[in-house]
Amino acid sequence: MDLENTISYLLAKVTVTHRNLLQKSVNEIGLHSGQVFVLLELWKTDGQRQIDLAAKLGLSPPTVNKILGGLLGNDFVTRAKYEDDARSTRIFLTQKGFDVREQLEEQWAKLEEQTIAGLTDTEILMLRQLLVKLAVEMG
Repeated sequence: MDLENTISYLLAKVTVTHRNLLQKSVNEIGLHSGQVFVLLELWKTDGQRQIDLAAKLGLSPPTVNKILGGLLGNDFVTRAKYEDDARSTRIFLTQKGFDVREQLEEQWAKLEEQTIAGLTDTEILMLRQLLVKLAVEMG
């Protein structure tokens, strides 16, 4: 089997390249690529429990805790004890966490342009459909 021609190999290679582009892009606004996804969830619903963020992101609680450490340290979020359970905490966006959204959306738009450069409208549509299907099937 020629591993370098398998879908899994090509997908992994594209994923690594894209993740590196994402990292470079968000570094410009003081974020790490993993932090982006936590912020996206908090922009949907602020004040989520840490355990719920982990479940929504498909990450382990310790991984989310590490990501939150960076966001807390750079004042993008704050942590507060959950009213009903002293062991559980809620994560809230700070003003800086709200304010970084516009910058992130601008960086994301540039990344999107880079990602689909050279593809036709039909190829973009097909790629999006295939990625959604893979995400559902694998998720």
